[in-house]
Amino acid sequence: MALRNASFVTEFILAGLTDLPDLQLPLFCLFLLMYVVTVLGNLGLIILIRLNSHLHTPMYFFLFNLSCIDLCYSSVFTPKMLINFTSKKNIISYRGCMTQLYFFCFFAISECYVLTSMAYDRYVAICNPLLYNVVMSSKVCFSLMLGSYLMAFLGAMAHTGYMVRLTFCDANTINHYFCDILPLFQLSCTSTYVNELVVFIVGSIDIIMPCVTIFVSYGFILSSILRISSTEGRSKAFSTCSSHIIAVSLFFGSCAFMYLKPSSAGSMDEGKISSIFYTNTVPLMNPLIYTLRNKDVKLALRKILSRRHIGDSTQTNRSQFKNVLRIILEIFQEREQRRMPPGNASFVTEFILVGLTDLPDLQLPLFCLFLLMYVVTVLGNLGLITLIGLNSHLHTPMYFFLFNLSFIDFCYSSVFTPKMLTNFISKKNMISYRGCMTQLYFFCFFGISECYVLTSMAYDRYVAICNPLLYNVVMSPKVCSLLMLGSYLMAFSGAMAHTGCMLRLTFCDANTINHYFCDILPLLQLSCTSTYVNELVVFIVVGVNIIVPTVTIFVSYGFILSSILRISSTEGRSKAFSTCSSHIIAVSLFFGSGAFMYLHPSSVLSMDQGKVSTVFYTIVVPMLNPLIYSLRNKEVKVALKKSLNRKTFS
Repeated sequence: MALRNASFVTEFILAGLTDLPDLQLPLFCLFLLMYVVTVLGNLGLIILIRLNSHLHTPMYFFLFNLSCIDLCYSSVFTPKMLINFTSKKNIISYRGCMTQLYFFCFFAISECYVLTSMAYDRYVAICNPLLYNVVMSSKVCFSLMLGSYLMAFLGAMAHTGYMVRLTFCDANTINHYFCDILPLFQLSCTSTYVNELVVFIVGSIDIIMPCVTIFVSYGFILSSILRISSTEGRSKAFSTCSSHIIAVSLFFGSCAFMYLKPSSAGSMDEGKISSIFYTNTVPLMNPLIYTLRNKDVKLALRKILSRRHIGDSTQTNRSQFKNVLRIILEIFQEREQRRMPPGNASFVTEFILVGLTDLPDLQLPLFCLFLLMYVVTVLGNLGLITLIGLNSHLHTPMYFFLFNLSFIDFCYSSVFTPKMLTNFISKKNMISYRGCMTQLYFFCFFGISECYVLTSMAYDRYVAICNPLLYNVVMSPKVCSLLMLGSYLMAFSGAMAHTGCMLRLTFCDANTINHYFCDILPLLQLSCTSTYVNELVVFIVVGVNIIVPTVTIFVSYGFILSSILRISSTEGRSKAFSTCSSHIIAVSLFFGSGAFMYLHPSSVLSMDQGKVSTVFYTIVVPMLNPLIYSLRNKEVKVALKKSLNRKTFS
């Protein structure tokens, strides 16, 4: 369907930065000057890096991409903004508005992840200088940039795709100087609940995850700097990081202020000011704060200016062209290797699972214990699935999520518990290579699914307690289905990322997995090839799938707590708290053990500790979920009694 068919509006009017006539010309001159400096600074940096081979390092590779992004990013809206300062009526077509929105989202999200990659680059350079060239190889740098652009593409498609679905009837004046997301929401004559949910989820991922990664990187950097004995060395390291921290704070701070606060009419006017920082100021400052204070760049600039012949630059361009071709060939070779069957990527055809413990006296007691837990898990979750399916009065959003959670828990525990029970009573615990990779995939899939279903349930409780009158409108079947679809899509993406990267590794001789199932970190210890890319994928994917749901749950419960404290009745407050307490306990158990397992430095000792924490989120949580979410619920008890009292099945 054509874009214009989704809306009655064919063009929009941009309100601009201000409607005061006396300020139009001064602002035009100011932003024109800023745009010229931005273009010259970023283009100059791009040319400088390309022409100087000694700047072909990971740090300047990221700077090259950052400059390209900043150049395109500022060009998305600044020329239109400048025209609007000098024109009487600031018109933009519907198609032009949606196009501007898409590219704004794409380059903004790209910048988030490039800044994150640069923080990681500085972490490796300062904390692991001897391994810098190995860790930050060309392949890793290209993977980081590819991931940045992929996340930007997905985020931009999500925002623009859902915006195109809205209908704009009569109002067509956008209270901004470009087509931004929140001002467009105010003009829609259809519901924007799904769009606001997409903004919250995508915005949280693309702001919170990079922020956390940057904070973690600088935590390690600070720790390393403080261990430097030389005062001059510490001062130099701090000065290297300070500029990046300022730019990151400016960019992410203004983005978070704009998109992660409650929207209102007044906030749009405040948002215009904050938008200037991340749309105009940051692209202007980046060439200055990242390069012009750098000795390497100054030296390269002097060499360029002192050249008398063009031959050197031509030769450099040829060598660069050869390097690009070589890198492209490496990427294609890597893709070809990925297409090889799993068995060809490894010399190992089967693995030995160490199990939970190697003490013979504990094998039978543990077998009985985990068999009992598995039986309870299967009966509890299957019983809850059947109960919700047979009782129409349980066909509500809350029980829709519980239905999916029970299904996930049933599948999740069945991925490894039967194999674990078999290994307790067998002498040698073998699993084939293909079986191991299959188990890893489904473990990741159902594990990540549970993260997002728990998050959806927290959002459901937030709407039920904070907006009870709008509950049926907000939590419509369409919204619930989209939340579940998003959960399974994130799970599929995460599982494919982990399993795909694992298939690339080679396992030579060592085939004893220090765990009771095929988990990621124990498998990485057995690889005889580099696991840097895999560890990076684990950090990013696990970071997204733990931090984003955790932050969403915390925000939801922040609003819930605020609403509960406003309830005058003590009984009402107690009832609301008791409803939330069980969910908080389960979430803490699941996410806490998951974070402890995957977000700490890996070591041989930590693998043994990790077995214990893994038991919680692989066996205990699936067993507890039917109890803490349903058996304490009056509606479930009533439905259970009705089902037991039925003599015939209709």
